[in-house]
Amino acid sequence: MADLEVGDPAPQFDLPRDGGGSLSLAASAGKPVVLYFYPQDDTTSCTQEAISFSRLKPEFEKAGAVVIGLSPDSAKKHDKFKSKYDLTIDLAADEERKVIEAYNLWVEKSMYGRRYMGVERATFLIGSDGRIAKIWRKVRVKGHAEAVLEAVRAL
Repeated sequence: MADLEVGDPAPQFDLPRDGGGSLSLAASAGKPVVLYFYPQDDTTSCTQEAISFSRLKPEFEKAGAVVIGLSPDSAKKHDKFKSKYDLTIDLAADEERKVIEAYNLWVEKSMYGRRYMGVERATFLIGSDGRIAKIWRKVRVKGHAEAVLEAVRAL
């Protein structure tokens, strides 16, 4: 599967979410969407990233954007994660990895010489027109949420 590029239509989704119900890209039509993919709830880097986006949520809202975190964890696990760290952003549960695969982020990874499949940490800024405006791949967490906020403000 080819990687998505800036200007491509963002793949649509409708997934279970924390707190019940569902999250869909269509529900945010007409607004910029920050869709960030992360490997797993309650791990060091994923927690730092979620806390950073939660801390900046009022600024994203002021800029008119919606922030959605997405991982293969269940909605129930997302509920525990949000509660433990007082997270304010929306979290989507992609247990079947359909959206992760649609964004071509189910990749081979390597840690301590062991190879395995997992989610590539990446962020997609989707413009109000439903097209991808900016992509960050292989994200390093420190300063990332701030960089994404600046890109949202520049739209």
